[in-house]
Amino acid sequence: MLTRRIALTAAALLLSQGAASAQERLKAVATFSILADFVKNVGGDRVEVHALVGPNADAHVYQPSPADAKTLAGAKVIFTNGLGFEGWIARLIKASGTRAPMIVATKGVMPRRMDEEGHAQADPHAWQSVPNAKTYVANIRDGLIAVDPDASATYEANASAYLAKLDALDSEVRAAVEKIPVDRRRIITTHDAFGYFAAAYEVAFIAPQGVSTESEISAKDVAKIITQIRKQKIPAVFLENITDDRLLKRIGAESGARIGGTLYSDALTDEKGSAPTYIDMMRHNVKQLVEALTS
Repeated sequence: MLTRRIALTAAALLLSQGAASAQERLKAVATFSILADFVKNVGGDRVEVHALVGPNADAHVYQPSPADAKTLAGAKVIFTNGLGFEGWIARLIKASGTRAPMIVATKGVMPRRMDEEGHAQADPHAWQSVPNAKTYVANIRDGLIAVDPDASATYEANASAYLAKLDALDSEVRAAVEKIPVDRRRIITTHDAFGYFAAAYEVAFIAPQGVSTESEISAKDVAKIITQIRKQKIPAVFLENITDDRLLKRIGAESGARIGGTLYSDALTDEKGSAPTYIDMMRHNVKQLVEALTS
């Protein structure tokens, strides 16, 4: 009987310690799934991460809910992309009443300038360049250390390990793109989300929509793109997981360009999909490009 009591007491202590450990995890909020993946890699078991805009969802048109305000109110730190990506975040933070510090992950990134319906603005899709992703990781590391200095060694080690993986990924992407003939490195995508990828890896992207999936495209724009595809002999058009594919399918059908597959631009997939992590996403995208542009 005594042995049984000791065993039960020990089990109860372990359960209580496990519950305490779970409660002690730092509550972090990231605005969208790609950013949340970066935070998970740096935070590890020390951090509980919640993404406001989840897998396969479009942050450009996202409408925050009262539940999101409650999530922010309970957060210890909030991570945003910045560069105008989350037009709704300031209102949500005000509505939540949160006092959690907000870390802008793109701090230090040199933004691309682009035209959006006649207005110059920053391109927010900086994560599409792996070197920029390393800047995200450094900012996340520093942000976590600032709010949780007792775990600074953990965050430093996690960030270093992940940065090494990103270095390897960058080399992998460059080697893959080298397989594509230079004169075939031209594709059409749904919206203008790949400018940083284009600049980093020397692939030309043309998009009917601008930087945001909210932007409208005219019949004149469609006709212009179809003419451009035919004139430049652009080999493929690519769909995206966050946008309506009907427009691009129409362009492909009328221009004769093949549908090259689906690219992941602003969101990861769920665990069952092809891109549940940032590294998976970049590998998937470059594989799709290579297969479509070398065949």
